Amino acid sequence: MPYRDEIEERRIRREENRRRRRKQERTRRMIVGGLAAVIGIAVIITAVLVTKKLTGRKQVDPADVEVPEYVNVNLLTPNEYSRPQIPLEKVNGIVVHYVANPCSTALENRNYFEGLKDQTGSKTTSVSSHFVIGLEGEVVQCVPLNEVAYASNNRNGDTISIECCHPDETGKFYDSTYQTLVNLCAYLCVEFDLKPDDVIRHYDVTGKICPKYFVDYPEKWEDFHKDVKKAIKILKK
Repeated sequence: MPYRDEIEERRIRREENRRRRRKQERTRRMIVGGLAAVIGIAVIITAVLVTKKLTGRKQVDPADVEVPEYVNVNLLTPNEYSRPQIPLEKVNGIVVHYVANPCSTALENRNYFEGLKDQTGSKTTSVSSHFVIGLEGEVVQCVPLNEVAYASNNRNGDTISIECCHPDETGKFYDSTYQTLVNLCAYLCVEFDLKPDDVIRHYDVTGKICPKYFVDYPEKWEDFHKDVKKAIKILKK
């Protein structure tokens, strides 16, 4: 009957309209989702580019950096005083120190840091360093590069620390110690995309006379920066 045919046609049209609306809704959701994904990717890329522009370098995950083969890896036992295992998520500089204990060796200074774990009482000391360079140019690593060392006060959270042994009260390093310091700093600068000027003294952070010789003779510190720059160029060849 015509009346029934008309009803059936209306039902079919309503069904077609519903299918059309569902399809349009799916298309809209796909477009919105795609735009959100594109925007998210753009935000991430922009953040990376802005970070690189502001710092002038790429950000390197310390966990991805290996130490040179000449480094003796002798990590401290995890403890709250010298190896708290706080993540070091970025490296913006390298801080040079001197041990202030003439004639002591790299291993002796490493063992001093290790012994801090056994402290008792209310008065405690928290100190450590990522590396200690000895009197003969040997290097001991005490703390992993992706962990904080207690060495440089408010710069602990974004720097690698290097302690250097010395033969006397002047704080001047033996040539072997000096050359290893140059080489290690250059290596870390290349790995973390740092410049020679990103290598600083403890003195530059807190005003402490450390490393003494480089504070007493700032021109020698300038010479050190020049030597690091030369070593970086050699490594990049």
